[in-house]
Amino acid sequence: MMGNPWRGDVAIVLNGQRRVMRLTLGALAELEAGLREDSLVALVERFEAGRFRARDVLALLVAGLRGGGWAGSAVDLASAEIGGGPMEASRAAAELLARSFALPEDGHGV
Repeated sequence: MMGNPWRGDVAIVLNGQRRVMRLTLGALAELEAGLREDSLVALVERFEAGRFRARDVLALLVAGLRGGGWAGSAVDLASAEIGGGPMEASRAAAELLARSFALPEDGHGV
């Protein structure tokens, strides 16, 4: 399920409804604040190494969903049904991060 990959969009199914996620500048600032002591660089490094935590996935998805216009909270997402379950949530979070920091012409990300 795709959004607009040139804009960094990643789609996810939340409570049976397709939502588009995007890491806007505001969403990135919210994500960075939510990570407390960690930086976005540390987050990228954890995903690259496969050492991300559930908290990382949740924070990324909330920021991406908000960047896509969703008005929910981390509590809302924690109790939501994600199509594909935790594995799809992790995949979508990693893809969102990769698309947000990739140049469209190189096709690579995290």
